[in-house]
Amino acid sequence: MTGERSLDALLRNMKPDMLDGTFVFCTLAPSASIPAIISPVLTFREREGTTLVLLHEEAERAGLRYAFPSRLITLTVHSALDAVGFLAAITTRLAEAGISVNAVSAFYHDHLFVPADRAEEAMKVLQEMAKARSA
Repeated sequence: MTGERSLDALLRNMKPDMLDGTFVFCTLAPSASIPAIISPVLTFREREGTTLVLLHEEAERAGLRYAFPSRLITLTVHSALDAVGFLAAITTRLAEAGISVNAVSAFYHDHLFVPADRAEEAMKVLQEMAKARSA
């Protein structure tokens, strides 16, 4: 099953959905194991260390230092991995509103980590973008 490539269709049908909970970013040394008591929603290995994104409560319970308390917004349209301009349009609009974003593309959807204290505002911006394309 292939995802949507049309920028207009992606923006019109993105249907942002904010997940419950506050997520945080942590890092582990390159040789460290991921603690068994946590279930990260994202793991990414870089030369400098392993980045984990997980619920704030899990990071606290595991005694991990963390940064960027954020909410996770999933754009529920099935976007193609090679779609052009979708995240660029979204991150540009959020930047215009002064909202930072860490975007992640997975196989089916794009996901946005936005500052927890700006999450409702980010949702409104995204909903307005979709509504403008539907008109």
